[in-house]
Amino acid sequence: MNRPDPDVQAVIDLATAGFPPLATEMTDIAEVRAFFAARPRPAVPPPPVARVADEDADGVPVRVYDPAVHEAAPVIVFCHGGGFVLCDLDSHDPFCRALARATEAIVVSVDYRRAPEHPFPAAPEDAYTALLWAARTFPGRRIAVAGDSAGANLATVLTLLSRDRGGPEIACQALYYPMLDPTRSRPSHRENARGYFLTADHLRWYWDGYLQNPVDRTSPYAAPLAGADLSGLPPAQLVTAGFDPLRDDGLAYAEALTAAGVPVQARHHAGMFHGFLSMAGALPAAAEARETAFAALREALAAR
Repeated sequence: MNRPDPDVQAVIDLATAGFPPLATEMTDIAEVRAFFAARPRPAVPPPPVARVADEDADGVPVRVYDPAVHEAAPVIVFCHGGGFVLCDLDSHDPFCRALARATEAIVVSVDYRRAPEHPFPAAPEDAYTALLWAARTFPGRRIAVAGDSAGANLATVLTLLSRDRGGPEIACQALYYPMLDPTRSRPSHRENARGYFLTADHLRWYWDGYLQNPVDRTSPYAAPLAGADLSGLPPAQLVTAGFDPLRDDGLAYAEALTAAGVPVQARHHAGMFHGFLSMAGALPAAAEARETAFAALREALAAR
């Protein structure tokens, strides 16, 4: 069986240290969130952005990152990961700053309601409200949606909602190691079940908190791989990692989008793990991959 390179495994071990097991329903969500909030922040200051402001997007909190590069800058509506349960605006602040700087786009990071207190469909509805707000606040701009992990699920669901509800128009979707299938049935869920930061137990716990009504597990707005009609969606950029239990979900989604006639750019990083794009400061390979991913999104937003 293949293993990550020693430098990659060292980063995985560091990221995993003390991580709550999330293996049973008895895990207290407040304790888990407190654990993440108490983790030490990187000593390196976050990348500077010309303007960063917390705003109210029709009742949904968002954080707007404006690099102030040019007046007609495009807009990226970003949804953070965390299994629909964890993480927030602060956890993904450095990532969004880097995204805004690299793409020269205004990034609107969405603080959607989280499970288990607010199960599906709270998160996609909040994200869609923020998308409508962004389109109205920055009229005439090209808009992309982006997200990592569970946030990538919400990003691609936004393209479905936008198509089905008559807008706004989305130019591109950037999906970084997306979490798409609550059945967790593909081989990577077994091959990478433990030892690579995100585990099979984590995923079961996340999905159970998010989809509390069994009927929701086949909704296209919760599980886009569950036979959703993917026709007419905007071009997609997918990033997957070899040592990620979600690897095969992302690869399957790329195939499903292609079969539906959606243009897809898929980049697979065989030696990486879930969440690696957020660890660019610790891994040169992750920094290079992130630079490539962000450059592709910038190019897509610049195209007419």
